[in-house]
Formats: sequence, C-alpha cells, structure tokens
Amino acid sequence: MKGTKKSIHKKTIFNVINIQNNKIKKYYFLIIGLPIVFWAFAFPLIKIGLNELHPINLTILRMFIACLSFLLIIIFKPIKITKLNIKDIPNLFFLGFFGVICYHFALNYGEQYISAGVASLIITTIPIFIVVLAFIFLSEKITFNLFLGILLSLIGIIIISLFGNTDINLEIRYILAAGAVLFAAFFGAFYTVVGKKLLKKYSPLSLTIYAILLGSLGMIPFINTSLFEEITKLSWIGWLAVIFLAIFPTVISYVLWYVALDFKPASELGIYLYLMPILSTILSFFLLSEKITILFIFGGFLIILGLVIVNKKPIKIRKK
Repeated sequence: MKGTKKSIHKKTIFNVINIQNNKIKKYYFLIIGLPIVFWAFAFPLIKIGLNELHPINLTILRMFIACLSFLLIIIFKPIKITKLNIKDIPNLFFLGFFGVICYHFALNYGEQYISAGVASLIITTIPIFIVVLAFIFLSEKITFNLFLGILLSLIGIIIISLFGNTDINLEIRYILAAGAVLFAAFFGAFYTVVGKKLLKKYSPLSLTIYAILLGSLGMIPFINTSLFEEITKLSWIGWLAVIFLAIFPTVISYVLWYVALDFKPASELGIYLYLMPILSTILSFFLLSEKITILFIFGGFLIILGLVIVNKKPIKIRKK
C-alpha cells in the first residue's frame, strides 16, 4: 500500500509539473515579451524622473514602492512563497544589491548625461556578459546559432550606437556616463546568472521578493534629507513615472524574467534583450523627441535577424 501511495504521489507531482510547463510553453512569448516592453518604457521614464529626482533618490523611491508591493504579497499570500533559508540570506542580499540596486544606481547616473535611446543600447550588452558568465559558472553550452545571433545583433548595436543617433557628443561626461551604464549591464547579467542557480531552491516570485527586499537594505546609508525635500516637490508626472517604474519594470518584470529563466538557459534568454533598444528608442522618439535615423532602422533589422537565428534549432559546437 505504501509503495502504491508513493507512486500515486509521484504521478501527481509530475502531472502538476507538466501542467505548469505546458502553460509556460503556451504563454512563453508573453512571459518574456512583457518584461522587454516594460523595460523599454523604463528608459524614457527614468529620464523623466531624473528631471525632478537625484539618481540615488529615484532609485530609493522606486525600490521603496516595489518593496511595499512585495510586502503586501507576503502578508496577504495570494501565491505560496518558498520558505527562506537563513543560510541563503548573504547570497540573496548580494544578488539583490548588486543585481538590482547597483544596476539602477549606475543606470540612473548614466541617463543624466546620455539619451534614453543610447542608454538602452548600452544595456543590451547584458547578453554578452550573460553568455560569458553562464559559460563560466553554469556550464551552459555555446551553440553556433547562439554565437551567430549574438554577432549579428552586436553589429546592429554598434551601427545604432555610432550612426543611429545624431545627438551623440563624445565628451568626458558622456564617456563616464556610458561607462556607468556599461557597469549596469554587467550587474544585470550578474542578476540573471547568479539568480539561475538560486532558482533551484526558490520559485521565481520568492527569489525576486527575497533578493529585492534584502538587497534594498543596502540603500539605507544613502538616505538623506534631499530625498524628502524632492518627494515634497514631486509633480504628478514625476509620481506617475516613479510608480510605473516601481510596479511594471520592477515588480512584474523581474518576476516574469525569473519565470522565463527557470524554463530557458540564461544565455539564450538574454538575447531577447536586444529588442529593448528598438522599442525604447521608438518610445523615446514620441515621449522625449529623440531622433531616429535610417541607420538605426538597419541596425534594428540586424538585431531582429539575430533573434530569429537564435530561435532556430541550434547546432552545437561545444560540449560540457
């Protein structure tokens, strides 16, 4: 009888897992598409937020609202949360602090001096960092299609970066700002690759909640009186930008990203980020009047072509 009960229990677990996997497969492009769209909106909205808030204060306010949202989820428990293992707290703190908080600190600083479109282009180097880190730490396979797709997309990014925007001015301030955003890209890759390992212990929602709540503790030393002064003067447009940044590109997008990451390799998933600068630049054109050139369109075509190649059946050129 015990053997029968165990077999029935195993079958039930496998059935639940299969149902979940089928749902993820069915809605996969929606699951990965929404974060890309929300993150594309984030670049021009950060620019709007920076009109009224210091880069650090924008990060703190955005994360404060996101943390409140996660605390409400924990309190009301609409979805089951994986129990926190005390031993994982240091890893979760570093994941959240470097992968989320430092990412936004660096990105916000950079967007003070460079356009939203250019910032989104630099951030798309995340897949390159992901491939390298995933190969080193996760032993993920490198395929011919993945390599070719990244190469074509990278060429597209170079074309857009150098010739797709007529407002680029290579001053020291611009270079430092671009360097800060490049650091943000590395932190973004770190969040994806390190988080992939922790997904073996935690559900995507649980991992996102613990990482951001614990990582946000690292912002406490940066809180000062200027934060409260800027909050009291914040316009309704500024509040709208901050609230949108907190809920959609942060709470919803980070959770969906880990849902997709739990289903696909980190290196393959990262390639979808190449769509972000195309959407972000189009949005920046309408929201911030940033210019779009013919070469930007051509570079965007190469990026999409790279995505198409990556999604074809890969030809393996390297084994574990």
